[in-house]
Amino acid sequence: MADPDLQEAASALDADDRLTGAFVAQVIAALDDGDNEAARALAEPLHPADIADLFEQVPAHDRAGLAAALGDKLDAEVFAEMNEWVKSELLDLLDAGQVAEIAQALDTDDAVAILEDMDAGDAQDVLRAMTPEDRAAIEEALSYPEESAGRLMQRDLVAVPEDWTVAQVTAFLHERPDLQTDFWEIFVVDEGMLPVGTMRLSWLLTTPPDIAVADLMQRDQTLIPVDMDQEEVALRFQKYALISAAVVDLKGRLVGVITVDDIVHIIQEEAGEDILKLSGAGDGDINEPVFDTYKTRSRWLIVNLGTAMVSSSVIAAFAPTIEKFVVLAALTPIVASVGGNAGTQTMAVAVRALATNQLTEANTRRTIWRELRVAAANGLTVATLMGIGTALVFQNPMLGGVIAAAMLFNILVAGMAGVIVPVLLDRFNFDPAVSSSVFVTMTTDTMGFLGFLWLATRAGLTG
Repeated sequence: MADPDLQEAASALDADDRLTGAFVAQVIAALDDGDNEAARALAEPLHPADIADLFEQVPAHDRAGLAAALGDKLDAEVFAEMNEWVKSELLDLLDAGQVAEIAQALDTDDAVAILEDMDAGDAQDVLRAMTPEDRAAIEEALSYPEESAGRLMQRDLVAVPEDWTVAQVTAFLHERPDLQTDFWEIFVVDEGMLPVGTMRLSWLLTTPPDIAVADLMQRDQTLIPVDMDQEEVALRFQKYALISAAVVDLKGRLVGVITVDDIVHIIQEEAGEDILKLSGAGDGDINEPVFDTYKTRSRWLIVNLGTAMVSSSVIAAFAPTIEKFVVLAALTPIVASVGGNAGTQTMAVAVRALATNQLTEANTRRTIWRELRVAAANGLTVATLMGIGTALVFQNPMLGGVIAAAMLFNILVAGMAGVIVPVLLDRFNFDPAVSSSVFVTMTTDTMGFLGFLWLATRAGLTG
């Protein structure tokens, strides 16, 4: 017979394992009625990840009440799954001792994620409330650069000397009550804590006890420098299909481990971050305060306003031509728009290729040539359709030829700009995901207007 708690939890979720609107409304109603017991009874059977989702789903003014209703059910596991903005809001409701208790129950990387977003004074209060051992581990992690392997790694790992036997390793694992519970491989180190190999648990379980670790271990391993950027760490995990990897300090000593479950979050974050940067939407989190979102988006809108004025100045320069043939004003945006879309397509491919190390110095020229060929094929197709359509609609073959030529030219420009702009930004150590869209859009708009209106002027088009 099914556990009634599991049945109750399941009824709160839809077919895609998302909290249902009816369930969330029921929790909100209980909170509004001041019935904390009912709210706790509803939320208690849920998985910690679903409880974290529940905090995101309820209105901001109900979150403090939900936290009070859950009591000790709002534990470290829930905080580890929680949205960063919501987590920060809830931590402000707790005192330093409560935050310290939660942080000490988390893996080091999750505890660091909590403290690094706090004000310096509040973070110090939390650190003082911790045990000396936990405080030392977190302070060491906070000394590393943000978004580095040092911030991401866990300090809890299993390491043994290479002169042990399988029997000694097995006895060590059985005799250590404080041993980390979740691990996939054992690291083998020398006397100076330098990693010399790894040993999978499956090998340990299937090998005779008298075999030496040195004969069983795999000496080739992927080592992660402690100051490596987390995005580069994720790329190494993807490239070499790693489950876990040792992290070493500047002297090559083993100081931590990164596991694939941490990397899954990083891959998701980095992928979403690049997409949002391309659009200038900031963090793109619906839980972010309105004013913070406004500041981020308004900056890029103002930058776009400046680049749009550059494009509009090109149109102003051809005002006499437009006055003679007013239909040009209606067709000009089409040339710029199609070029902009073509540039965005190429730019998105280039930014992703740079992020995944597919586009490097060795193949940049080949990539530009490839995108030019794609642009030429697309340009010929779209320009032919647009040219024929324009000639038929306006009964003006010359106008059709002019717009076809301008569109082909602008799509070729878009193909080049979509690759060259991200590559140049990357070469000069600017994030191509942040700045590329502004420059590519300005280039395609300006060249689209310039190409079309210049050709129209040269062709002597008049109404």
